[in-house]
Amino acid sequence: VRRQGSLLISIRPRAPKTPRQVRGIGLIEVLVSVMVLSVGLLGIAAMQSMALRGGQGSLESTQAVMATNSILEAIRANRASADAYNMPMTCAGPGGAGVVNVDKTAWIASMKATIGSGALDTTTCGRITGCDDANATNCTITVQWDDRRAGGAATRQITVESQV
Repeated sequence: VRRQGSLLISIRPRAPKTPRQVRGIGLIEVLVSVMVLSVGLLGIAAMQSMALRGGQGSLESTQAVMATNSILEAIRANRASADAYNMPMTCAGPGGAGVVNVDKTAWIASMKATIGSGALDTTTCGRITGCDDANATNCTITVQWDDRRAGGAATRQITVESQV
């Protein structure tokens, strides 16, 4: 006991706390919080994967539209031979000499390099129909490719119709 002015102050040493009185974080709480965090991180990883696949699909669609525009410009530049550009769905350029064959071969090769998986790709193909020398007709260009890399179907097509 100590006196401070007119007050008596009693100082008693505290007894150490027993394990029942000690409060803290238990192992169960830590495990639950780790579990909640891991489920959240797995959800974020799944969303990232979906976003990447969606971006890949958008990129391939954009490249397909650009490829149709490039062959349409080649047809417009060589309008006198527009009907020679007509071809069935093919995955290989016709080869050979002449402006039309060179244009079609370069078009298919360009699609394989951008949309497909390279020169050995057998799934990236193109078709041109409806082009005519005499009339300003609508040419229909179809580009086909394997969309499984972007999470889509085995065969995806984009068709563009434009007046020459």
